Amino acid sequence: MSSSNVKSLTSVSSVVPSIMFQHIRKQNILICTANHLVFILKLLKSHITFQYSLLSSISGVDLIGYTYRFCLSYDLLSLVFNNRLRIKVFLNEFSSICSLCSLFINANWWEREIWDLYGIYFENHLDLRRILTDYGFEGHPLKKDFPLSGYVEVRYNEDKKRVITESLELTQEFRYFLFRSPW
Repeated sequence: MSSSNVKSLTSVSSVVPSIMFQHIRKQNILICTANHLVFILKLLKSHITFQYSLLSSISGVDLIGYTYRFCLSYDLLSLVFNNRLRIKVFLNEFSSICSLCSLFINANWWEREIWDLYGIYFENHLDLRRILTDYGFEGHPLKKDFPLSGYVEVRYNEDKKRVITESLELTQEFRYFLFRSPW
């Protein structure tokens, strides 16, 4: 990345309501709040200086035990300038974030996936439903407080041609529960 583009990104971080701009090991990271995310992405997509027209991924991280439990990372690519930018947003367990489907059409799949696996709600999303787990599934499996074992098993039954739920029977010596730890 050229030094002029890093300078222009740092100048944007002084104009755009962001928390912090970092340049670490050839990686540009802009940290912002959830309520300014849409404005920042519209600016970075449409401004002639940046032209980050491609949203390459959205990913989530569960930071259990912190004030802001979740971190969402939006990876942008400028095809004109061949530059990448990562935008991070930190959320608590009860807050939601605005959907980017109207700005980037490919955000639809990732937002549904994050909703399904982490339980982060995206406002104004037109089709927010489960995408990787079954419709009757309870919970969000990538949350770090999600139980790894339990008393029921969900599996596909070939004879019945559907997903069934059965009681799980384990011998007591293989069961070990530590209720003090969230893991």
